[in-house]
Amino acid sequence: MTTATPDPQAIRFSSTVLGSPRIGPRRELKRAVEDYWAGRVDRAGLEAVARELRARTWAELRDAGLDSIPVNTFSFYDHVLDTAVMLGALPSRVRDAGDELERYFAAARGTGEVLPLEMTKWFDTNYHYLVPEIGPDVDFALDPSKVVGELEEALALGIAARPVVLGPITFLLLSKPVDGAGVLLDRVDELVPLYADLLRRLAETGATWVQLDEPALVADRTPDEIEIARRVYEQLSALSGRPAILVASYFGDLGPALPALASTGIEALAVDLVAGSAADLLAAAPALADKLVVAGVVDGRNVWRADLERALATLESLNGAAGAVAVSTSCSLLHVPYDLAPEERLDPALRSWLAFGAEKVGEVVALSVALTAGRALVADALAASASAAAGRRCDPRLHNRGVRDRLAAVAADRGPAATRRGLQEQRLELPLLPTTTIGSYPQTSRIRVARAALRSGAIDHEEYVARMRAEIADVVVLQEKLGLDVLVHGEPERNDMVQYFAEQLDGFAATEFGWVQSYGSRCVRPPILFGDVSRPRPMTVDWTVYAQSLTDKPVKGMLTGPVTILAWSFVRDDIPLAETARQVGLAIRDEAVDLEAAGAAIVQIDEPALRELLPLRAADQRVYLDWSVAAFRLASSGVADSTQVHTHLCYSEFGEIIDAIVGLDADVTSIEAARSHMEVLDDLDAVGFDLGIGPGVYDIHSPRVPAIEEIAESLREALKAVPAQRLWVNPDCGLKTRGIAEVESSLRNLVAAAEVVRSEL
Repeated sequence: MTTATPDPQAIRFSSTVLGSPRIGPRRELKRAVEDYWAGRVDRAGLEAVARELRARTWAELRDAGLDSIPVNTFSFYDHVLDTAVMLGALPSRVRDAGDELERYFAAARGTGEVLPLEMTKWFDTNYHYLVPEIGPDVDFALDPSKVVGELEEALALGIAARPVVLGPITFLLLSKPVDGAGVLLDRVDELVPLYADLLRRLAETGATWVQLDEPALVADRTPDEIEIARRVYEQLSALSGRPAILVASYFGDLGPALPALASTGIEALAVDLVAGSAADLLAAAPALADKLVVAGVVDGRNVWRADLERALATLESLNGAAGAVAVSTSCSLLHVPYDLAPEERLDPALRSWLAFGAEKVGEVVALSVALTAGRALVADALAASASAAAGRRCDPRLHNRGVRDRLAAVAADRGPAATRRGLQEQRLELPLLPTTTIGSYPQTSRIRVARAALRSGAIDHEEYVARMRAEIADVVVLQEKLGLDVLVHGEPERNDMVQYFAEQLDGFAATEFGWVQSYGSRCVRPPILFGDVSRPRPMTVDWTVYAQSLTDKPVKGMLTGPVTILAWSFVRDDIPLAETARQVGLAIRDEAVDLEAAGAAIVQIDEPALRELLPLRAADQRVYLDWSVAAFRLASSGVADSTQVHTHLCYSEFGEIIDAIVGLDADVTSIEAARSHMEVLDDLDAVGFDLGIGPGVYDIHSPRVPAIEEIAESLREALKAVPAQRLWVNPDCGLKTRGIAEVESSLRNLVAAAEVVRSEL
């Protein structure tokens, strides 16, 4: 290979972001994709919406003052799936699913005949990615049409476009070996020629820079893995006729990967200086002398306004440690809402503390101007930042002495598991393999209409309650007709499993338009946790009591756990996360006690995000697991031993937190297992888990209806690791996003499969 051709001095930039959201500020892409799935628009209509969103996003970033604009951050579903398509790594089972777009969505969602890819959390965020499956039969082949096409679109609009592509190291480390494939990183040499070809094609199309994302390098990596990364980027940087290469890391420090990457011929390195620090950069200064350091000093994951003086001090400390410094967000803006401007109903003081995507871009530009042209040009921005920080520190809502005194006195203990089990069996009298669902039922158009009517004032609260009670009655009747053993009220009154509680807890605020993507077309509005948390009144009791009045079967009281409420909120950054978790745990404990007092025999406290907040480096994980488990046990330990406590976990790599799952000490744990084929059960069995377990036997993130025998076979597989006395039968997750017809068919098959397997015991 010959010497690389880019002239870094001539093409360096000064301000950028590492990525941008793609759903649209009013969820335009969500609606277009779902209309396409439903047959209401054709492919041309879907692609027209996508083109308009991309063009608008690029223009807004350019007009805000950025001089390097990320492209290829758009996706119809998931950027990791996009990378699998680009590299020819879709599973063979989707080959006959239709044209390339239908194959793409079949891999993402499944069809009646095709199982989808597994889905799990993107590092320690609430974004979910699809896990590529790579077996020995995968023959990698480059298809650059998407990234080249979007680059051509941007260049035609006069955008200073920088294509963004997931790097080969992270792609292989995040993929799943199947069919005896072995260690996937051993196949990296098959990808290097493909990435080399991609770089040449992008240069021929007009790219001067390409961003290759390698966030996997901020986690614990072996010396061999780091050496492979160094070798790969040494090879790619030695290519002639290529764009300049920016290797982007985020969500933590690169650690030993930093000097390895710096030793190669890449032109730039992006580092997260919010989750990480500048110390490693300063230590590696000699190797960075000819590099552009893209300094992520503006938080791309949380919504708090940047302390511009502090960020500027960090940037100034890097002068001299690198060939040049550019200002950026710490990661893609995928994880924050688009724009604060529409949030006119937010408390003015709180609003002054915040920065959404558009405001963060403004902060990046202001810092870049200050760094390159002097502070005087952005004096007003610096003063506004300092004023907001001072006002926030003094706000009395951030300090509730009553909450802190209660936490100092409360205990978090329950009786032994065996004692609890006996008392609960006497109280509940359930059959072997009891059937239940996770909590939510489909959010019908009637529910959405009622919610909108209440919000607009077209109906009063009394009428809204009547309509929600009618929905609850329908769900109870359906569950009894299907023969489920433990019922739920269906949660029609809840807009979201976190936002619903946040809107009723002191210390939280909700947005109107603060949507972010969770996966595919699924969007959430994370609440903002800004102060000390307390519960002024019961939040769920009336709904659960009403549902229980309609049936003799037990109805679960449904709550969201403290760790998940934190993980799916934008959380205050002025006190330790563990302290905030205990405050939320205390509020949920009070609600659980009130549910029990109202007659609930089962209380479920969901923690689907337990794995999500796990630090990426092992040295930091024990502290997190200790306080997260303690927060759950605080929330769950106020009820009597005769009240059965359930929890629910989903879509994570559970093997890394098995001990924590045991430590939760929930009487029954329902857990995602359908896409991962019951793999978690062996992990639980290996650590002696002896409480109730409900491995999901029905993948609710796919529209396909599982057959009776398919579910029965999953149960037989589960019984190899779990005795029948402890095994529950349930879907993977809540049913909110599914249609009524498919839910009824799937649950009918679930109940029938349980009956089949019971008869075999």
